[in-house]
Amino acid sequence: MDSDAKLWLRPGKPDRKTAEEESPSVQGLFIVIIAVAYVTLLFAIASLGDRRSAISEPSRGRPFIYALSLAIYCTSWTFFGSVGLSSERGLEFLGIYTGPVLVFVFGFPLLNRIVRLAKTEKITSIADFLGARYGKSFTVAAIATLIATIGAVPYIALQLKAISGSVSLMVEHYTGSPPSFDPFVSDISLVVAMLLALFAVLFGTRHADATEHQDGLVLAVAVETVVKLAAFLAIGLMVTFLIFGGPGDMFDKLAENAQVRQAMSYNTSLATWLVLTCLSGFAIIMLPRQFYVTIVENRGEAELRTATWVFPLYLVAINLFVLPIAFAGLSLVGAGTSSDLYVLSLPLFSGHDVLAMAAFIGGLSAATAMVI
Repeated sequence: MDSDAKLWLRPGKPDRKTAEEESPSVQGLFIVIIAVAYVTLLFAIASLGDRRSAISEPSRGRPFIYALSLAIYCTSWTFFGSVGLSSERGLEFLGIYTGPVLVFVFGFPLLNRIVRLAKTEKITSIADFLGARYGKSFTVAAIATLIATIGAVPYIALQLKAISGSVSLMVEHYTGSPPSFDPFVSDISLVVAMLLALFAVLFGTRHADATEHQDGLVLAVAVETVVKLAAFLAIGLMVTFLIFGGPGDMFDKLAENAQVRQAMSYNTSLATWLVLTCLSGFAIIMLPRQFYVTIVENRGEAELRTATWVFPLYLVAINLFVLPIAFAGLSLVGAGTSSDLYVLSLPLFSGHDVLAMAAFIGGLSAATAMVI
């Protein structure tokens, strides 16, 4: 990569006087306000969806809303982590998505049977389903709940880390100092945790009856799905056509970088591919959030049939630019920023502030959908 490109992307102090004069607390507060406004908009969308479902039958677009909601599978690990993993191990990240694609392309009979069993038994969670399959055993359901809870805690922590890391990167880029909310709170992670907890409670307690369809929640998740896909594609197109002169120019220049060549030459064993594929295939059904949106929120066979092609296409689309973003980050940003945050650092360091905010909102969508 030529020196001019590196200088262009090199992080430095902002040229705008206003940014220099603003304190980290003001910048951090501004970003948090944007995040709160976005999640509040999602809450309004969910409320609108509930009101519409209460007075009318599901619209013709409901199968697509349902199919898009399944992309709750794509958390901040997809939005940020896939890029970080591919910057070290090349194509290995694809194993996380091959399982779900295979399940939905070839596993319609299995999924349809699970849906029918769940409707017959009035099942609302994976714990209920497992308990029902073992003679409605309370012990089995309790163990499943315990395992799910233990597994969910660190996974939620990853979402919090992704959001707090994004806020910190943006504030430090514009001010040169980490975000602080003194005299109230000095830890951005705590602020993020409190806000997510608040919105999770507000979303989760909107329906007292667990057997009701939460059409508003599904609609909000579908909107988040579109937002994170649009944001990721926008960053990918920026890297391909604005930072570089197109796909050919991009790959020619990136191939000159030793770190890129090392990542692409990483040898993932067949056993690793099989394990990742099997685990992700089970996860697309067994993860509590996936079971809920896929099985509990399903309203018929037509929705499931739509999902068998919409969801796999979505997974393909959101992974189209993972390698270009990862390798551009290696070449142009390097060790200056965590590889997991290349999606955000590339637009920041290249001066595309609007795209940087879009990337932040996309990452926020990926994280909050899973938590809520």
